Amino acid sequence: KRPEEALPVLEASLALNRRYFDRHACLIAQSNLAGCLFDLWRDDEALPLYRESYAGLVAVSGVSSETILEGSSLASTLVNVQRFDEAKSFIRDELLPAARRSLGPDHD
Repeated sequence: KRPEEALPVLEASLALNRRYFDRHACLIAQSNLAGCLFDLWRDDEALPLYRESYAGLVAVSGVSSETILEGSSLASTLVNVQRFDEAKSFIRDELLPAARRSLGPDHD
C-alpha cells in the first residue's frame, strides 16, 4: 500500500464522481478517500468524510452490510482521535442495533 501516492488519485476520483455519477458512487469515492487519509494518520481530515459518507449511505441505501462497514470505519476513526465516549455510544446506540436488524441474530 502506498497511500501517499493514492491520495491525489482518490481526490481526483471523488471530483469526477461528484461531477458525473450518482450520490451512491460519490459516497463510495468519499469513503475511499477517507480510508486513505486514515491510512496516512490524518484522522482529523478523515472523520468528517466518514461521518458524511456513513449518514449518506444510510439515507441512500438504508442499513446494509455496506453501511455497517462504513460505520465501523467511522467508529475506528473516532477512537483514533480519542473520542472514546462518542465511539462507544455510536457503536452501542446506532451501529450494533442496525447490524442486528440488518444481519440477523446469527451474526452476533
